[in-house]
Amino acid sequence: MIEKSNLDAAGAPQPGIIALFGSGETSASGRKIFDLLFRRMPPSPRVAVLETPAGFELNSAQVAGRVADFLGQRFQNPSPRVQVIPARKRGTPFSPDAEGIVAPLLRADMIFMGPGSPSYAVRQLRHSLAWEYLVARHRLGGCLVFASAALIAIGAYALPVYEIFKVGEEPNWKAGLDFFQPFGLPLVFIPHWNNQDGGESLDTSRCFMGVERFEGLAARLPAGMTIVGVEEKTALLIDLQAEICQVAGKGGVVLLPSGESDAGAVNRQAAGSRYPSGATFSLGALGPYRCPLPEEGLSPTTWQRALQAAAPASDIPTPPPPEVMSLVVARSAARRQGAWGEADRLREQIEALGWEVRDTAGGPELVRRGGTA
Repeated sequence: MIEKSNLDAAGAPQPGIIALFGSGETSASGRKIFDLLFRRMPPSPRVAVLETPAGFELNSAQVAGRVADFLGQRFQNPSPRVQVIPARKRGTPFSPDAEGIVAPLLRADMIFMGPGSPSYAVRQLRHSLAWEYLVARHRLGGCLVFASAALIAIGAYALPVYEIFKVGEEPNWKAGLDFFQPFGLPLVFIPHWNNQDGGESLDTSRCFMGVERFEGLAARLPAGMTIVGVEEKTALLIDLQAEICQVAGKGGVVLLPSGESDAGAVNRQAAGSRYPSGATFSLGALGPYRCPLPEEGLSPTTWQRALQAAAPASDIPTPPPPEVMSLVVARSAARRQGAWGEADRLREQIEALGWEVRDTAGGPELVRRGGTA
């Protein structure tokens, strides 16, 4: 629900806190940071863990589940109610465009998105219903937490880490989800800024790119961008209402300009700033901030659903249970194999559990029987 702290003097909704982790979201330092966030929320806050960045992995449920378990078991005082949102892949029963899957995002007090592939996250979430719901919930005061791959993905440009570091692609950037564009902030995010996994023989800082290779990447970005490097076991907390940024955790946050400069890397480093743990700085350090209208860039349908979900009497449907989703997956497999009798039998099982499956061009959709999608 919309808290009083998320309303301005005229009663209009204001965006929620954003936490950007460089790594260590489930570490001891991460727990302290979540404690700070939970203090600003109502008792027993609803937490949604969005599975999308890891949706290509066979164990994506376990990847998201580890974070969900951490949040659900390590925080007894606020007693968060944690739910994993299995929005894994478009064109499947677990699509980020499936209303029945992503509806709980609209009533979440906190939405977390973390490990996986930045490139995959961008492909699955760009213009998706899940992304619209995430944005709408934030505009109404919901807290957002981005870590690891998700942090890279939300920038104006996303670094394809695995493609470069593991597969050998030439260093490049891909268009990101550009979450901060409506706020006038042209940002690129690099977690694991001070990573040392490579030891003395291999520079794995700058999210495994190394200083030399990353400098070349920075020069390829358009001028006017701000590169935000978040060190490990550290988070940057952004309060858009107060226009204040705070560094929390064990390390620091580095802000660097992008693009070519006459003197190259030396000038870029000299123009940059590092803020240690505990430091605060103005939001203006990230760029020319503006506050968009709450509904700006959102479809009227999404905005109305978000407002209804924020109302005290809201009753947003929960996703279908795992048993139903397993039957939908099995039915889709039977249809691909032409086993129509088996597909009909599975449909009957789904209906017996209170759900109706509808076949659409974008894949199967589930509707609670006697209700709407």
